[in-house]
Amino acid sequence: MTKDVVALTPRMPDPWSILAGLLSGGPDKLVNTAGEGAVVQLCDASGRPLVSVEAPLLVQVAGEAERLFGAAAPPVPFWWTEARATTGVAEAERLAGTFAARVAALAGGTVWPPEAALSLAVVASEGVGLAPAPAAAQPAVDVLTDKVAVVITDRPVVAMTAWLSDAFRAVAAAERGLQIVSPAGATLSPAVRDSLPGWPSRWVVQDEQEGYYDGRSGAVLRWQEGMFAPVASPGATEDDPDTPVAAAFREFADTGERQLAVTFRTVRPADERLVLGGALEALWCELTGGPPAGWGSAEPANLPWSPARLTDTAFARAPEPSWFVVVGSPERPAHATVRITRTKAGVEEDVTVAFGYGADEEPPLEALTRAAEVLATRHHLQSMLVQLRKARRDLAVPPRFEGPGVPLAFVLGAEEALALPDDRARRTPLAQQPLALGPKARPAFYYALPGDPSDLSGWSDFERLVRHLKGS
Repeated sequence: MTKDVVALTPRMPDPWSILAGLLSGGPDKLVNTAGEGAVVQLCDASGRPLVSVEAPLLVQVAGEAERLFGAAAPPVPFWWTEARATTGVAEAERLAGTFAARVAALAGGTVWPPEAALSLAVVASEGVGLAPAPAAAQPAVDVLTDKVAVVITDRPVVAMTAWLSDAFRAVAAAERGLQIVSPAGATLSPAVRDSLPGWPSRWVVQDEQEGYYDGRSGAVLRWQEGMFAPVASPGATEDDPDTPVAAAFREFADTGERQLAVTFRTVRPADERLVLGGALEALWCELTGGPPAGWGSAEPANLPWSPARLTDTAFARAPEPSWFVVVGSPERPAHATVRITRTKAGVEEDVTVAFGYGADEEPPLEALTRAAEVLATRHHLQSMLVQLRKARRDLAVPPRFEGPGVPLAFVLGAEEALALPDDRARRTPLAQQPLALGPKARPAFYYALPGDPSDLSGWSDFERLVRHLKGS
């Protein structure tokens, strides 16, 4: 049985459809809203949550259901209504499935996973009522200890959903780690991989042979002292723990697929005319021939790409920072995260973006210098690093070893280059001298690096370059 269920419908589920779904627990149950109307939750007589339902979300970006579920969805726009059942309670799992099935039946759609929609019958339950606060506060968290919050999910792609995003914020405020438990074969969205902090946070993968292992490092894990932690090999010491690595993590096959990954930062003065997202759009257009497909504050990315709307959202949240996810079309897989922060220097945009290519596709490496010049001359680029790596075209992160990327280029913005003494930005220890971008009086610099995916020596060159620029 599933824990997360999603109804995908061409029509918005009206209040009566939602009510009919929630009455899967029986016609005598009362329903109310929580979380300022964004979440409805049912729980048993003891206050234990059974099912939490988010308000329907209008998705206007093609390919998001396929990317996150591998499921066919109605043509865009369509409505995404998500329910999460409490882990390990069979009654809750059946109730979530029946809820979604009723909503889909009334609004003319489908349910993921398909087996969750097998029955429209009332689910037998005792003492079901509304969840009182604070039981409704964190429906994504399944286990809470003094060290970590544990989220158990059965999704094929662990994405940065609104549920999970709330859990990230909650554990950060509580100074706990976040441990995400998924089944074998599941993958991570790049947004989750890049947001998951260090120890004791982990991606915990279930495995028939080892029980559990870390999906990012391969370390075999066990539940001990209130969290999942690595198992020490026999004879290990405190100085040399010698943690065994799961066999499933070591499986590797070179399919010829690659990813072009770019991380960059821009810093611009804050004023009323500032439009955010322009640098990312410019890079996207240079490398793919068109702008991003969509964006949102969580996954699925539900809104058509619009720098103006993104700017309005970020300004409404200021002075608090904003985080967004940006996606490409199904034909050209691409995924980005954008963090916008107000600082003394102005408005900073920190962007991480990756584009996926199949074995028969060539990444547009010839467009990199042009893209760098556009960002440097028009978008106040501070720095940019470009990498090429052997990894999946669909950008999903598997629980297996993937080789590190290799650096193709580093770009230093004009203001940063001007601040360096002794023409340091222009004269470097690298064999190939940098390419000046933009005006001769205030150029940015493009430093080309070897970029051979089978040779990691490019990182040595990058390290030498960084030490030189820092004067160390």
